[in-house]
Amino acid sequence: MATPDLADCVNDVCPWSGKPVSPDSLTLYRGKVVGFCNTGCRDKFAKAARDFDAAIDGN
Repeated sequence: MATPDLADCVNDVCPWSGKPVSPDSLTLYRGKVVGFCNTGCRDKFAKAARDFDAAIDGN
């Protein structure tokens, strides 16, 4: 898997904090690069996304 690149990021600000996206806090979600202001927000998103995806999938 390729490392997410800031140039491919779909957002400019963190969806949790509203602060600017940091290049070291990117993740891939459903084939898109999503950015966060720090790794804590990124990790919080990853957990929330897993929980929502599991609920939607019935797992």
